[in-house]
Amino acid sequence: MNPRIQQLINAGESRRVEYKTAQSDLNNDLFETICAFLNRDGGDILLGARDDGTAVGVDPNSVERMKQDFANTINNPTKINPPCYLGIEDVEYEGVTLLHVTVPPSSQVHRCRNRIFDRNEDGDFDITDNQALVAQLYIGKQSHYTENTIYPYASMADLNPDLIERARKLAVGHQPNHPWGGLDDLTLLKSAQLWQRDYLQDKSGFTLAAILLFGQDSIILSVLPHHRTDAILRRVKVDRYDDRDDIRTNLLDSRDRLLAFGEKHLDDPFHLEDDQRISLRGIILREVIGNLLIHREYTQAFPAKFVIGKDRIFTENGNRPHGHGAIDPNLFSPYPKNPAIARVFKEIGWADELGSGVRNLFHYCRAYCGHDPELVENDVFRFELPVSQASEKTSGTGSGITSEETSEKIIELIRKNGNITIPEMAEKIGVSSRAVDKQIGKLKKGGRIKREGPQTFGGKWKVIQ
Repeated sequence: MNPRIQQLINAGESRRVEYKTAQSDLNNDLFETICAFLNRDGGDILLGARDDGTAVGVDPNSVERMKQDFANTINNPTKINPPCYLGIEDVEYEGVTLLHVTVPPSSQVHRCRNRIFDRNEDGDFDITDNQALVAQLYIGKQSHYTENTIYPYASMADLNPDLIERARKLAVGHQPNHPWGGLDDLTLLKSAQLWQRDYLQDKSGFTLAAILLFGQDSIILSVLPHHRTDAILRRVKVDRYDDRDDIRTNLLDSRDRLLAFGEKHLDDPFHLEDDQRISLRGIILREVIGNLLIHREYTQAFPAKFVIGKDRIFTENGNRPHGHGAIDPNLFSPYPKNPAIARVFKEIGWADELGSGVRNLFHYCRAYCGHDPELVENDVFRFELPVSQASEKTSGTGSGITSEETSEKIIELIRKNGNITIPEMAEKIGVSSRAVDKQIGKLKKGGRIKREGPQTFGGKWKVIQ
């Protein structure tokens, strides 16, 4: 049984959960609910369930047609505008088929059939004619999503027209009839919600997302002086690096350079899927780099890292967390951190629907190295993947190092550098971050170390005894 669906059935209908009894056709009000979820806090919709949570299912013979109808409608700007790109998944539950739609909150205000819908505990309601509620909605979006920050003095001259043209060509190559193919640069940027109006301060202009995607390097570093992605190879010189690329440029070129760095230093083992050879390295790098660039909180000064070590790959980036702790792919509820940036990546074929990246990572990482990845959601988001084929020992530390040895090495490293991070400890010791985390918990409980200041960047470790 799918634990995520069981969780949604047990939860009952609420502000973020909606049941609809569609059995052979999509409900007329389905897209109003999607619009309301996009405008508020996101949510999950189950088709084939009554209001009381009873699963009656959808007609199995209608599933594929309903999924196709959904895909056609959700991409239609006359139905949902700005368009959003959602998936619909058929799942089995208690002997019947349900259709599941996960709707993330959006950084834009959306309309369904040119009407604005919002969500509360009682359901969806039309607020189009209530100017105060509409203004509140816009203000809330602009204050929550920092990618929407408007720079009214930024002009087209501050953007790189070659990058915009590249995005246009990639979009048309990905989808031959893509509307961007017939738009001028400014109209394209406006259609991607990269030019907005602030209804609180009555200003308009290009957003932070526009500058990060298409800006000249000078304006990017003027707006975000700390902007950097550090690509590092540490296999021999683990205290410094064997190779490095200090990347301080737009997101399109950043992606190219990170991909080239990964391809340069990682093997690509032969792998067949459905009698076709696929690049496991390419799929994993695509998802890891996409996550590093799309879901970062760019206003945080924490430097993003992509590190290839002796026996592991890890990334770290500043984050605005939606939940805390390790991500379970079976219970994972996707949440966009920068929907406008994510949309551009999806339009040009560099990202898929929200949530698919996590599923791809767990599927293809096992094929690549025999290990599951570790994704941890906190103020700093962390991805880690062991790339050694050797299995970890039951002590939980791996590489033949005992728990006691790991603890002593942690204390030694903290004595040398109280600002050291958990992934850096793991890299130097030669164990997983999870193993280090586990031993740190024991050391803190035993009163041997403590954390001073914030739990993430800005804090430091201290040895007590």
